[in-house]
Amino acid sequence: MAVRAAGRPAVARAKIHAVEATGPVKPLIEPDTSQAMPTARGGAGTPPREPPRGVGGRLARIHAATAGDDWLRPELCQDALRIGRVLSGLAPNEPEVHGLVALMELQASRFRARTDASGAPVLLLDQDRSRWDRLLIRRGLAALARAESLTAGALGPYTLQAAIAACHARANVASDTDWPRIAALYDALARLVPSPVVELNRAVAVAMAFGPAAGLELVDALADEPALRSYHLLPATRGDLLEKLGRHDEARAEFLRAAEMTKNQRERALLEGRARSV
Repeated sequence: MAVRAAGRPAVARAKIHAVEATGPVKPLIEPDTSQAMPTARGGAGTPPREPPRGVGGRLARIHAATAGDDWLRPELCQDALRIGRVLSGLAPNEPEVHGLVALMELQASRFRARTDASGAPVLLLDQDRSRWDRLLIRRGLAALARAESLTAGALGPYTLQAAIAACHARANVASDTDWPRIAALYDALARLVPSPVVELNRAVAVAMAFGPAAGLELVDALADEPALRSYHLLPATRGDLLEKLGRHDEARAEFLRAAEMTKNQRERALLEGRARSV
């Protein structure tokens, strides 16, 4: 499905996480500025339809249940997914309900591969995709198709995030990932739900699609964002891109800075390990 950014919607703002990409970046998290944005279903500037009163808030609360400082909280995520499925039955014609369910199904499909035997994080591109849950992927793709079929205008924020997750789910190997498509989806999401964290996601996608120099330029433009001053994924992402560019001393410093900023012990160990390996 083609994508176009729309005007800012009245729906509840999604809580966006940095993409699970090549650096120490957590999901759910993952624009083609060299080409014209592709056309979307619906007329120019048509915003996503607002869910009925109260539904938007419920979606935000369900999605918030999947967030947190732990690398994984599968029990809580399973509860949120169960509630999302129930809500999709109660509001079968609401595209964003199906979009959220699709997002959670696709994210949950990777749970078994996201940590190793010791519980240490395994980044997306390093995961054993044979461990991904194919049933959850099929459910997620079906929910995404349902959300897209119900959308008369531009896609809403949950459906856009589900479409990003679907790009990863459809790739049998990491090298098959459609990064230009992901970059375009993040561009649409950044227009719809403006946020420095979404822009950081977009920068990672641009780096994967068009090279680390292109991504680093976007990351550096976020350096003075107040909302990112204590956000450890900014220096973590910058360190990853600097390492790819061969700027090893700078990369090491960024990984160590990110390790000092995070409050998650698993992430701190991962970042310190990245610093040692540069």
